[in-house]
Amino acid sequence: MLLERIYDEDLAQASYFIGCQAKGEAVVVDARRDIQVYQELAAKNGMKIVAVTETHIHADYLSGTRELAAATDATIYVSGEGGADWQYEFEGERLFDQDAITLGNISLKALHTPGHTPEHLSFLVTDGVFSDKPGFLLSGDFVFSGDLGRPDLLDEAAGGIDTRFAGAHDLFVSLKEKFVTLPDYIQVYPGHGAGSACGKALGAIPSSTVGYERNFAWWGPYLAADDEAGFVEALLDGQPDAHAYFGRMKRQNRQGPVILGERAPLTELATKDVAIALAADKIGVIDTRHHSQVQAGTVTGALNIPAGNKTASYGGWAVDPETDHRPLVLLAPSSEIATEMWGHLIRVGIDNVAGYITSFDGLPVYIPKTLAPADLARFDAAMVLDVRNKSEHTAGHIPGSEQLNAGRVLWHTEKLPKDGVIVSYCQSGVRNSVAASALRRAGFDVVELEGSYAGWADWKQTQNV
Repeated sequence: MLLERIYDEDLAQASYFIGCQAKGEAVVVDARRDIQVYQELAAKNGMKIVAVTETHIHADYLSGTRELAAATDATIYVSGEGGADWQYEFEGERLFDQDAITLGNISLKALHTPGHTPEHLSFLVTDGVFSDKPGFLLSGDFVFSGDLGRPDLLDEAAGGIDTRFAGAHDLFVSLKEKFVTLPDYIQVYPGHGAGSACGKALGAIPSSTVGYERNFAWWGPYLAADDEAGFVEALLDGQPDAHAYFGRMKRQNRQGPVILGERAPLTELATKDVAIALAADKIGVIDTRHHSQVQAGTVTGALNIPAGNKTASYGGWAVDPETDHRPLVLLAPSSEIATEMWGHLIRVGIDNVAGYITSFDGLPVYIPKTLAPADLARFDAAMVLDVRNKSEHTAGHIPGSEQLNAGRVLWHTEKLPKDGVIVSYCQSGVRNSVAASALRRAGFDVVELEGSYAGWADWKQTQNV
């Protein structure tokens, strides 16, 4: 048996490629939408992808299940559990508790493990050549290394009302009936790692075991004492902010993401053509540089989505493709880098990218307004806006500031003053630059605090010496 973990650092998301060497067949679990990595793995190992499945209707990224199935003619398998409100709306074989996907000597048995979502499945994997007993659990967003999937996302991102309590109860039952009853040696491969907003305190290690989690994870003592009330309280306390684009991911993943097909590399556009389209407000520009470079000057109206490990995450914060249908143009040094960045953006459904430019020559330039920490106290701001997480704000913030996460702010502009200047900050300035550029594009007058909270804290320390 071949088992490969494909990890996306951007969204802290893991998908899995499982293949039977004897039969030359493979299944992919929780595929992302830029599918070349799976096709390359199949080719490298002389395998054909014959099945594609997923653990649940994802909220943090757009599923590649349909994309990969269309490219390989693989059979789609999705959960049929969860009741009428949680049924997929696209074609595919439905899996229920104890159903199995079989590839030669390998079987993936579905376990219905609700809690994070009502329809959630985990997959118990058996390598029949090695043993007739299962050895691995693909736990999706059920059990992570050191943590559990959060049960409050349906409230936070999908319009639910107090579904978190039923979800927390279901999670407790799933642990009791489907997880700790497994042998301690079962290796656990979760769907996310550290940095994901799908849990509270996910570990960075790529896998664990049933026995290790049962004995040492925070929830173990509650389960051992059968203390569901204490478990629910501890689970729900301190969950991080859910990004607003999660709601769109839920809808699109349930309906079935649009199949893009093979994407050609992005081509370089003439800046004179971009200037004409920009003047007519027919395109949007994404400045992919570091925020320190952006603050020295950027295209008027451009969004700052820095290239790197968080392109998809930041893109989901700053772009709402359901309301803004303008094609996007990326600032990038080459077609390869621009196309790679596009591959990240499609993971959150930002598909409409027209091409790239290598410079801003001939385009209208704007220098974002900034404010030194020493000048903040005497600056007439309508709001001082903290775009960090709630936990960061609680741990320390600028007095009088209001917290609204960068991943939510563009969808909650009713909480911002309609008139006057907003002074915004995050921890170091990266997230703040993303949020500030999106708010400027939405018509708000935003000034970025130089150095953000770290800069303010350093300045404050000098005043106390």
